[in-house]
Amino acid sequence: MNTPFDQDIPSTRRSLLGRFRASFLTGLVVIAPVGLTIWLIWSVVGWIDGLVLPWVPRAYHPDRLIQDLLGLDPSMQINVRGFGVIIFLVFTIIIGWMAKGIIGRSFIRFAEGLVERTPVVRTIYSGIKQISETVFAQSERSFETACLIEYPRRGIWALGFISTSTKGEIGKRGNNGEPMVSVFLPTTPNPTSGFLLFCPEADVIILDMSVEDAAKLVISAGLVYPNARDPSRPADAESDRTEALTDL
Repeated sequence: MNTPFDQDIPSTRRSLLGRFRASFLTGLVVIAPVGLTIWLIWSVVGWIDGLVLPWVPRAYHPDRLIQDLLGLDPSMQINVRGFGVIIFLVFTIIIGWMAKGIIGRSFIRFAEGLVERTPVVRTIYSGIKQISETVFAQSERSFETACLIEYPRRGIWALGFISTSTKGEIGKRGNNGEPMVSVFLPTTPNPTSGFLLFCPEADVIILDMSVEDAAKLVISAGLVYPNARDPSRPADAESDRTEALTDL
């Protein structure tokens, strides 16, 4: 919004402030993702260490081992993160290896049977299990193709993800038996919610963009557009966004 004081600011000063502003925004674009990623990883590692290390004898804590090795004062505080993560990874691998065996599968079925008979616990457990299976699903169960479909009416296009070819009763009775595909239509900006649509295969347009680029497009509400300048070149959303801010 312009103010009466804007008339007193020389154009040279305004352009200088504009360059400072553009440089500041460009710096934020570069620093914010790196800083937030480092902070998130550091916080998660510290949280896992806080859960695991209390179960490890104090004499085997990494800070105590370093103090004994270097002959430092035991009262000196040394923050060493990551030891609990290593223990957690080893423990998880061992549990996964045991769960693949006959004894492990039998024990899991027995434990899940007890959980299913517990009124409140079974609701919490089933919800967490579904989320875990969705997040850590194998590659053959994940989305591999982005597509375009006309939704919610003809002439309006929506971005979706093909999950599988429609099978079972829906595949046989829908679309007069013609081939259909199951399409997940995500919402913006939260792609974890959406709609499951069964579309005729002939009405679905397969896109060349990767699932990651399509997800960025959905989450950003169309602001981060892959291949915005040259569709023949790989998408570089960060450089496009940096250049756009630099041009301000």
